[in-house]
Amino acid sequence: MKALTWVLAFLILMLQYPLWLGKGSWLKVWDLKRQVAEQRSANDVLVARNGQLAAEVSDLKTGYGAIESRARYQLGMIRQNETFFQVMEPAADPATTQESVP
Repeated sequence: MKALTWVLAFLILMLQYPLWLGKGSWLKVWDLKRQVAEQRSANDVLVARNGQLAAEVSDLKTGYGAIESRARYQLGMIRQNETFFQVMEPAADPATTQESVP
């Protein structure tokens, strides 16, 4: 009777092995679910970025305002008969910016 109990317990453990540690085990399923969730969150970020880029492309194709603003700020272009003023901050005096040495 004792040997039969050990044999049945061994068979139950052998049946449980594929469920917990085999090729399609619960541990692998949980890991794959975690990886899918991470990939979905990464995809959501990329979808939002693609939406912004698509809006920018359509704005560049249809309106001249976006093209003009890019030319002004990125390339420094100005219109004809327009005066460009550049305001520069005064440079800091090196004597006043150094810490006093005792």
